Amino acid sequence: MSMISVKRFNSIAEIQALQKAACNVPDDVYIHSMDGKTMVDAKSFIGLFSIDFSQDVKIVTENEKIHKMIAKGQI
Repeated sequence: MSMISVKRFNSIAEIQALQKAACNVPDDVYIHSMDGKTMVDAKSFIGLFSIDFSQDVKIVTENEKIHKMIAKGQI
């Protein structure tokens, strides 16, 4: 069962930090819209263009490191 963090991204640098972190872990990392209609692989540069980052999104992964980075504001 995957863990979920909810986040609103405030800059492109934060989105880039998530993609970089996602690419550095072996687990799947997905970004979901809050309504669940859109889901993209956080490792996919092109996929990130289909998410509305002006709204909160869900970061879904089993990787605790990613969730800890989000909680600490590193992403």
